[in-house]
Amino acid sequence: MRVIADLHIHSRFAMACSKNITIHGLDEAAAMKGIKVLGTGDFTHSQWLAEMKAVLEDDGNGVYKVSGSKSGVRFIPSTEVSTVYEKGGKFRKIHTCILSSSIEAAEVINDSIKDSGKLDSDGRPTLSISAAELLDKIFKSDGKAFVFPAHVWTPYFGVFGSISGFDTMEAAYEDNTKRIFALETGLSSDTLMNWRISSLDRYALISNSDMHSLQKMGREANIFDFGDTPVSYSSLTDALIKKDERFVGTIEFYPEEGKYHYDGHGRCGFSVNPETSKITRCPKCGKPLVVGVLHRVDNLADRPSGYKPKGHKDYSYLVPLIEIISHATHRSEYSPSTREIYSNMLSSLGAEFKILQSAPIQEIAKHSTPEIAECVKSVREGNITIKPGYDGVFGEIDFMGRPFEEPRNRQKSIADF
Repeated sequence: MRVIADLHIHSRFAMACSKNITIHGLDEAAAMKGIKVLGTGDFTHSQWLAEMKAVLEDDGNGVYKVSGSKSGVRFIPSTEVSTVYEKGGKFRKIHTCILSSSIEAAEVINDSIKDSGKLDSDGRPTLSISAAELLDKIFKSDGKAFVFPAHVWTPYFGVFGSISGFDTMEAAYEDNTKRIFALETGLSSDTLMNWRISSLDRYALISNSDMHSLQKMGREANIFDFGDTPVSYSSLTDALIKKDERFVGTIEFYPEEGKYHYDGHGRCGFSVNPETSKITRCPKCGKPLVVGVLHRVDNLADRPSGYKPKGHKDYSYLVPLIEIISHATHRSEYSPSTREIYSNMLSSLGAEFKILQSAPIQEIAKHSTPEIAECVKSVREGNITIKPGYDGVFGEIDFMGRPFEEPRNRQKSIADF
């Protein structure tokens, strides 16, 4: 049986996150999406940790379930930490995600890092230590912890980011690089882009939502197949370490839709395709452009675009159903009518991932509108165009494949989960 997992999310205690996020809400939303494994997010925050301890119980396999829930959703204690420090004459801000083997082990991790920053200041706390020092503390506290760099190409906070990052994993994590087995590609890059860097072949390339509200859960996710065996913490982390057949691949956000794909200057509304232009300064204000993910990947790449390594994992692109409904109906993603259509579709057709991936188009039209069904069909077939995002501005999708001023066409990928 295939299992969809979203391992990087946030709670209501993280900056710029919805105040409606609760453990029960996560459990319900994951079931609606079709997600079976979910990171808890933010276990470093004392109030969220207390909620976790009050609501979650070990299911006997090293993962947790909501007490009394029949959803089938399982949780893994997780958090994201920002390390801020100077190295190599440059100010660094590196975000790192942590999966802990138990809630009790998460408490030990918290105790080991509490002197490096104010853990309750944010669900994603800022620590005044290096990324390498962070890993020292984590693994001394929990020898079974699983760590991966978050959204590795994001300009401001990724390990390879153009503003505060490094050119290699070793430069950031030093000797502890050997304890890292996976990298999170982030919303503005995808698996295909990361395959251009041969030094990343040793890592499992994973995708997660980094959600700040419940409806963004699962906009990126990972696919596992554990057969008839119940999912466990050890089986999931071991699948990523070994990159074997249990780790099937990823569900990807279109990277052009991510808010750091192109070079640009958000304040002036200017962006540029680095593959076709050498502009480095905003023509409106003269300030340097923020170098986006596409440009940064190209700088570090030692392989051509489109390269696929032998034995690579599958990947496919999806657009969240709520976004499709919003586009087709010309209403806000947050409007009551959009939510009503979404709920009705789930009641009639099943979980969101089933609707997006395999539900018959005629059935989608029957239980929503022909326009919504046509948009789902367009995403499945890759008949869309995207105006890429840049410098904090999300990209724009046209589901009918009509050109923007500078379109980037995408074709459906190799996998149909």
